[in-house]
Amino acid sequence: MTQVNMHEAKTSLSKLVRMLETKEEDYIVLARDGKAVAKIIPFCSDLSRNLRGLLNDDEDAIDWNVFDASDAEVGELFGV
Repeated sequence: MTQVNMHEAKTSLSKLVRMLETKEEDYIVLARDGKAVAKIIPFCSDLSRNLRGLLNDDEDAIDWNVFDASDAEVGELFGV
């Protein structure tokens, strides 16, 4: 994990993005006056891969039986 202040992030954004692309860093923390305020993460995280799979109708991206079962469970919690 790398933490950089805003000014440094503005002047070295390309370098920071390259660090994420090459997996040199998993994420980068942006700080203001030394206090962490934001996190930069790679776009192709596991979550984004899963979402792309859903958007592309990838049947392996979600177990529809588990999804449908959760509807019944939620319905019971609300007395439906």
